[in-house]
Formats: sequence, C-alpha cells, structure tokens
Amino acid sequence: MFYRPEKLKVYVKRVFEEMNNIGIGSFPIVAIISVFIGAVTTVQTAYQLVVSYIPMSVIGQIVSDSTILELSPTIMSLVLAGKVGSHVASEIGTMKVTEQIDALDVMGINASGYLVLPKIIAAMLMFPLLNIISMVLSIWGGITAGNLSGILTQAQFMEGARETFSGFVVFFSILKVFTFAFIITSISAYQGYFTKGGALEVGASSTRAVVFSCVMILVADYILAQLLLK
Repeated sequence: MFYRPEKLKVYVKRVFEEMNNIGIGSFPIVAIISVFIGAVTTVQTAYQLVVSYIPMSVIGQIVSDSTILELSPTIMSLVLAGKVGSHVASEIGTMKVTEQIDALDVMGINASGYLVLPKIIAAMLMFPLLNIISMVLSIWGGITAGNLSGILTQAQFMEGARETFSGFVVFFSILKVFTFAFIITSISAYQGYFTKGGALEVGASSTRAVVFSCVMILVADYILAQLLLK
C-alpha cells in the first residue's frame, strides 16, 4: 500500500475527493450527535447533583471535561465506524467481486495504494477536524440545554469549564481520534479488499468491518488512556 505512487497528482486528487466524502459528508451527523451529547450530559449531570452546597458551575466542569476527553472522540468515532467504515468496505468489496481491482492490477496500477491509501490519509486528516467541531458543538449544546431548562446560566457553565480546562486534554482527544481514523479505514479497507463471492459477501464484509472497527476503537481507547493518563 505504501509503494511509491505511479502518478502523485492522481493520488493527491483522490485524497481531496476522499476528504470531501469522509469529512464534509459526515459533518451533519457529527453535528447533530454532538449537540445532543452536550445537552443530555448537562441535564443528567444536574439530575445527579442532589447536594445543594455544590455550586452549579460544577456541571460546566463535568460536561466540558467528559465531552472533550471521552464523549466527543469516542462516540463520534463509533458513529463514523458505521458510516465511513461500512462505505469503505462495501465500495472496495464491490470492486473486488466485480473484478475491477483485478483490472487495475492488469493495467499495472498498485490497486491497494490507489484505493486504500487516500482513504486512510483523508480520514486521519478530517477526523481530528470533525472532533474539534464536535467538542465545540457539544459544549454549546450543554450551554443551550442549561439555559433552556433553567439549570444554570451560560456564565456559570463557562466558569466551571474554564476552571479545570487543560490543553493536554484537547491534545489527548485529538490523538485518540487520529488513531481511531486509522483503525476504521484500515480495517474496513482490509475487509473489503479480501471479499470473495458476490453481493451477500459484500454485505457480510461491511458488517464485519463495522463490528471489528468498533471493538478495536474501544480497545485502543483503553490502551491510550492507560498509557497517557497517569
């Protein structure tokens, strides 16, 4: 897959095409999920704070930290494993069973590099950007839910969010998503590339891609937390 490209311009063009498909195409679902993650976390955190002497600004602290550290990167990646992973596996799997990949090999084109590498690069570039957007929208959703429900004001929320904010938490979140992007695209591409049979096998490969990607995301999440959060 990492063999020298035949024509660099073609690969660069494909990277931008995949960035549009993976990144821009996934923005609506990421935005919707992120807003409701922040809103629901705010409401549930307020429900659990039954002690009156705890300041309401703690809700902003809990929501922002949990959103940036875990909820946005992990839940977003699990959702994208279903959207992006299934698409990658079914696209490459269909090309495999219809012998389009064999045709590329006959023409002297490195099929794995031409089909897979641009997807991996595009995902590793776009997932961190989507994660940043997700974090912002989640915090905005938490602020909006707090205002609409009368739980706390925007000033109280931001006071708690700023109190324990750490740049390392943002870096760790982006690092996790960067890793998840490679996991999703590489596993999905592998499942599609080695599909054998027909339409039923393409569907099975797509299902395996999503399941394996989700499991490996959770495993990688634990490993990264164990290594870096000490």
